[in-house]
Amino acid sequence: GGGEAFADRSLSQGLSVLVGLALCVTMLGLGCAVELGQLGQQLRRPVGLLLALLGQFVAMPLLAFLLALIFALDEVAAVAVLLCGCCPGGNLSNLMSVLVDGDMNLSIIMTASSTLLALFLMPLCLWVYSRHWINTALVQLLPLGAVSLTLGSTLLPIGLGVLIRYRHPRAADLLVKISLWSLLVTLVILFILTGTMLGPDLMAHIPASVYTIAVLMPLAGYALGYGLATVFKMPPHCRRTVSLETGCQNVQLCTAILKLTFPPELIGSMYMFPLLYALFQSAEAGLFVLVYKMYGRDSYKPDTLGEEEDTDISYKKLKEEEVAETSYGTVTTEEHNSVQMEPTQTVL
Repeated sequence: GGGEAFADRSLSQGLSVLVGLALCVTMLGLGCAVELGQLGQQLRRPVGLLLALLGQFVAMPLLAFLLALIFALDEVAAVAVLLCGCCPGGNLSNLMSVLVDGDMNLSIIMTASSTLLALFLMPLCLWVYSRHWINTALVQLLPLGAVSLTLGSTLLPIGLGVLIRYRHPRAADLLVKISLWSLLVTLVILFILTGTMLGPDLMAHIPASVYTIAVLMPLAGYALGYGLATVFKMPPHCRRTVSLETGCQNVQLCTAILKLTFPPELIGSMYMFPLLYALFQSAEAGLFVLVYKMYGRDSYKPDTLGEEEDTDISYKKLKEEEVAETSYGTVTTEEHNSVQMEPTQTVL
């Protein structure tokens, strides 16, 4: 529904350009957040890679498929839900991980890993889970090649971002902030432009079941991610990180694929599903952060400040570096002198 109006509006072309630019900025920011040293460490101990694989390309696609079956969606709505479920992680999870004192290294590596894995696994997941609707025209026209091409085009801004991080770290930090703000601004603009194009018909053509899935899917994703991290016996702050990484999808990528690869008269108002998902995933993640700030933060501090409990290796390393910076040149110098004088006294 709404496909005719969506196809006839001259604003549609500008919307396509906006979606493409937003995706490039997002992927550039993701690349700027990746450090080659951290990437090498994760490859030697690929826990983040494994969690990204299980969360984004096992748990979430299966969840999207089951919700589409339970709510008996038609083929158009089912494809939109499946596409969102098969997308890699989004930048929103990196921002939220900071707010819940999560493991930022793990968050960034999971987002980057899932984005690279999506080049091969996202078309595969779409092909597998769309079999239930194979006899419908939309699924028969499912542009897996175009999906792969869109995913492949994201590698260039990611690679450019990694290069900027390697050569100009300060510029990379600025670009990361710009990409996070662009995420929020782009979503607001897309809502306004799409509402202008489709008007009151937009909401009328979206079934209530789709709204329900947009609410339940990110919430279930957060729960699945937390459970997955619990199975791996990860510390609490890493569980929060994996939870956010699993439930937060790259809605810019999903929107770009729906807008750029499907004919408007076929996809119609289902183009709005990733935007609805973004709205509810942000609201639910915000509640997650609020609950943590109110009730969970005090219980987190004793765990991280404890010397005997091995929780976050990266956090403890950072803490030791901070202590070393404050004491260097005073205590360490005295200790060094005392070590040198002891043999002298012994000889005398």
